[in-house]
Amino acid sequence: MNKMKMPTGGLHLTVDRRSFLRATSILAAGGAIALRSGLPVHAQENSAELLKLYADAKVDWQKHKGQTIVLGGLEHPWMNAVVPLIPLFTQLTGIEVKVDKQSETEFSASMPVKLGGGSATPDVFMIWALGQAISAKWLQPLDAFRNDASLFDAAWYDEPDIFSSARSFEKWSDGASYGLAITAEAQTLFMNKSMLDAKGLSAPASMDDLLKLAGALKSEEVAGIAMRAKPTGDAAPWTLAGFVFSYGGAYVTKDGKSGLAMPESIAGLDMYGKLLREAGPVGIASYHWMECLNDFMQGAVAIGCDSSNFATDIEDKSKSTVAGNTLFGVLPAPEGKPAKPNMWHWMAGINAKSANKDAAWLFLMWATSKPTSTLAAAAGLATPRGSAWQTSAFRDRFGAQAADAALKNLQAADGDLFKAAWFHPKAPEILDAVGIAVNEVVTGSKDAARAFGDADGKVRQALEM
Repeated sequence: MNKMKMPTGGLHLTVDRRSFLRATSILAAGGAIALRSGLPVHAQENSAELLKLYADAKVDWQKHKGQTIVLGGLEHPWMNAVVPLIPLFTQLTGIEVKVDKQSETEFSASMPVKLGGGSATPDVFMIWALGQAISAKWLQPLDAFRNDASLFDAAWYDEPDIFSSARSFEKWSDGASYGLAITAEAQTLFMNKSMLDAKGLSAPASMDDLLKLAGALKSEEVAGIAMRAKPTGDAAPWTLAGFVFSYGGAYVTKDGKSGLAMPESIAGLDMYGKLLREAGPVGIASYHWMECLNDFMQGAVAIGCDSSNFATDIEDKSKSTVAGNTLFGVLPAPEGKPAKPNMWHWMAGINAKSANKDAAWLFLMWATSKPTSTLAAAAGLATPRGSAWQTSAFRDRFGAQAADAALKNLQAADGDLFKAAWFHPKAPEILDAVGIAVNEVVTGSKDAARAFGDADGKVRQALEM
């Protein structure tokens, strides 16, 4: 059952006090707010100063005071960073926000049913499949809100501060915007430094090096590497993509055709399968990102390869045994080819059936604004705003070395390859077929050529080729 939660009085920030002070100090240094020198500043006491960060916006924040909206999302760093800041939004606007949070699998399964049935809630939600949501008319176009002077101040919002890849994510083929980017993440390698040092090993320079390294680090107690292999569209396809793209393949080519039968795509799947068959943990076939991350944080696996956003949890000493002992790196490339790690900007949008669209827009704009992004970054969230990545609060919390590795992987990524598959209206069918193929190769029931050959037939049918 979905749980609806209403934030209660006060500004309840889950960011630790030191991170919060760093974040507000950075904002103060820019002249946005003035903190009381020499006095301890707590979130509740400082809420008045924080509200001043939004005062310069030529926006009627109180225009929809008294309304209530529902935010729908999944267990994710963005929700963890932004939800605790919601009372600040309520103080600013007078709009109450209820939070509906689910696991990723539950969310991606339930939202099409809910929105397909015409539900007016959630009013704002994290977008799991943009192409499907747009083609089904579940998302409200956002350009009209940008053109309303009472709801948007372009100069204050400062869109050039947002990564260009994130801005391109927001544009659909019809030229309209249906969502705003809320995160920036790229496929990143993370390695247990102590395990590497104990054997005199270093970060891999190629895919073949990665295979050798994972094998060398595998023991009876520790798996060499863990990556997603669960046979669902929301699991294995994301991490496999960096391998397929790096070898020169594609799930869907840029001209809209299935790329699974390409020799390069098969080579990427073959390497991925070898890594997990030869050096993965027992039970890897059922692993989603949660299991991969947990094993790495508990020292049960030497190498992981997933979202750069994992750095926040990995470096959290309260939950990770490898905090301070992790080396973050770029995705290695096949011999003679450039690495093309997968990437992603989560987006959030407005339900086309919402009865509170203007209030929902105010929340969406507030959540992605410079001040809110800076505060969220103090909790370690990798936002799509370049200014937030440069703050010492973010680099201290996320990890300077992890941040540098993430940026290198973002710069090497090919967003068009990602968009061709994940933004396709048939994305769920395409990705489910890929997920099944990955699982078949990892379990050894099929080789890469046969698995992708069978998946290719399903994808071609979905694409009506």
